[in-house]
Amino acid sequence: MKQPILSNELDVEKLAEVALGLLALTIHDGARAWKGIDWGVMNLLFERGWIHDPRGQAKSVVFTEIGLELAEKLLLKHFAKRVPDPLG
Repeated sequence: MKQPILSNELDVEKLAEVALGLLALTIHDGARAWKGIDWGVMNLLFERGWIHDPRGQAKSVVFTEIGLELAEKLLLKHFAKRVPDPLG
C-alpha cells in the first residue's frame, strides 16, 4: 500500500467513526479540533518504534519498516469489510 485509499474493501463507516474519535483528542475552544493526530498519540507511536521522531517542521511522519508493515495489517484488520460466514 503506497498511498492512502478508501476502497470498496474498507468499512468507511467504521473508519469515519474512529477518525472522529481521534479528532476529539484535540478539541479546543469549544467545538474546534486540530487537523492532525494528538501529539500524545504520535509520541506513543514513536515510543513503540512504529514511526520515526515526529518532532520537527515536517508536516508528515516517516514510518519505521516494522511500523509500515503493521499499519497496513491493522488497517485491514480493523477496517476491512467482513464477508459473512455462510456457516455462521
